[in-house]
Amino acid sequence: MACRTRNLLGAALFVLLTSAFLLTEANPIGVCIRNCAQCKKMFGPYFEGQLCADACVKFKGKIIPDCEDIASIAPFLNKFE
Repeated sequence: MACRTRNLLGAALFVLLTSAFLLTEANPIGVCIRNCAQCKKMFGPYFEGQLCADACVKFKGKIIPDCEDIASIAPFLNKFE
């Protein structure tokens, strides 16, 4: 019985640690979309947040916008008139 309890606790610990690792691992698409949201907050109507998020999904997070790097957000900026 003690051996079975130990195995069960070991399995539970393994699942817990594995879950924690997967949750903390950076998902490039998620990082990209969060950056789009941050840029939208910073630039408001001058930034096309939906277009940015669509690009994140289309390119699978390979291009991550940096709100302080004009070259990385240039495709998503517009003139507000």
